[in-house]
Amino acid sequence: MLKSYTEEAKKYGVIEITLEGPADGNPFADHWVKGTFESTSETKNVEGFYDGNGIYKVRCMPSFEEKYCCRIVTDWGDAEEVTVSVGAAEEGNHGPVRVASAFHFSYDDGTVYYPVGTTCYVWHLQPEAVRKDTYESLAKLPFNKIRFCIFPKHYDYNLREPELYPYILRADSPWKPSDFQEETLKAMPRNELGGIPATVGDPEKVWDFMRFNPDYFARIEQDIMRLGKMGIEADLILLHPYDRWGFSHLTEEEENFYLKYIVNRFSAFHNVWWAMANEYDLFFDKPLSQWESNAAVVCRQDPYRHLRSIHNCMTMYDHTRAWITHCSIQRIDLYRTAENTDIWRTQFGKPCVLDEIAYEGDIPYGWGNISGEEMTRRFWEAYVRGGYGQHGETYLCDEEILWWSHGGKIKGTSPERIAFLKKIMEENGGYMDPVQEIFDETVGTNVHPGSHPNKPCTMYYYGANRPSSRPFFFDGKPVDVELIDTWNMTVTPAGRFSGRFNVPFPARPYMAARVTEV
Repeated sequence: MLKSYTEEAKKYGVIEITLEGPADGNPFADHWVKGTFESTSETKNVEGFYDGNGIYKVRCMPSFEEKYCCRIVTDWGDAEEVTVSVGAAEEGNHGPVRVASAFHFSYDDGTVYYPVGTTCYVWHLQPEAVRKDTYESLAKLPFNKIRFCIFPKHYDYNLREPELYPYILRADSPWKPSDFQEETLKAMPRNELGGIPATVGDPEKVWDFMRFNPDYFARIEQDIMRLGKMGIEADLILLHPYDRWGFSHLTEEEENFYLKYIVNRFSAFHNVWWAMANEYDLFFDKPLSQWESNAAVVCRQDPYRHLRSIHNCMTMYDHTRAWITHCSIQRIDLYRTAENTDIWRTQFGKPCVLDEIAYEGDIPYGWGNISGEEMTRRFWEAYVRGGYGQHGETYLCDEEILWWSHGGKIKGTSPERIAFLKKIMEENGGYMDPVQEIFDETVGTNVHPGSHPNKPCTMYYYGANRPSSRPFFFDGKPVDVELIDTWNMTVTPAGRFSGRFNVPFPARPYMAARVTEV
């Protein structure tokens, strides 16, 4: 029975239809609801989800400013049909992000998108005061993408029980949250990566993996919507191995049941990305065929073709797989990270987002104690080589609230430098592709098919090198040269030149040069 629906919607917004239905048995598994949303220009066939208390919902993201005829069918009652008028998109909503020009991104309406992301694995599961700090921080920071987990996380500095859980406890469950006291977990031995081996025992006796906790997912979708209004993409990590509750040991059937629910519930939000896993290769007993099965579910259930990736620890997934839209890469060498961007572009033929290039911080582990200078350098290396970096921060504090997992307040020095880089990206106006024939400097250019440059320009980045001058050669039009101090965030005109010329440099690290055709 129809309960309510969105009478007027916005392009790239959400049409939501709510129905009342059966609440007995297991509504998550025993019943279904489907919708067909048809306008002059498109037809979307979607599946709905159970939201608890006898409530079922069906959602659609319209892509056109037209009237949509919405027909809902269920397994328990008569079909329902409504008409929804769709108007212009809200300011700042350009639709889902798509791959553009092979190695880059743009929004659905064609607006260029440069991913400048950060990682906060379980910020959405923190106490309200920490969540408030996170939102206030994000409002001041340059990040337009945030990468976080659906499931809670178990790891060093992640030993407090979450306020909510994604599944319902079995009625006869032998476990309760107090079984994992934080002090007990802190006393357990760590492995070399900081992980703590712990589990609830037999998860099948603890959780009902066929019954979700709707309140848990409602909180996540509220965060997705709020991030969308802030212009921030929600890069959702669907599965991860850092677990003490048994959520990383689901059967293939249970995983696919969960993924179907997630995609049916979240895919109508324009700012969603699907990250199939964080460090997929740490699921030691899971075959690749199961990952492919998971991906097939996500592709089948998502009519909007949101971006899809899978993230590695030490072993790369085959990013040439057709379901993968872009490479989500963790560094696999202690030092070489962004330096491999152009190699991976060539190898996989897709955009490269370096979602883990280590974290600015001071924790004991090597992946979490690089300097702000080094984080900034890695972002610039990635950009000039035609890829995109991802920020993270792991500074210790008495409360053990680390941005990388909990959000809260930023302490590091790299974010304002990343904001400066983002401004440079926007000024350059086009996508950056590497110039590979130059061996002793990192060079990229925005002059290539499919870009949208304001003016053709070439970027030179010198990283830790400290030249006192550099020779250049530009045959043809005169060029303007600017020296960019990427750490002190200054842009200084060096003059107008043509042919062969030499440009003085200040002999300090982290310098770049921008050469623009006149």
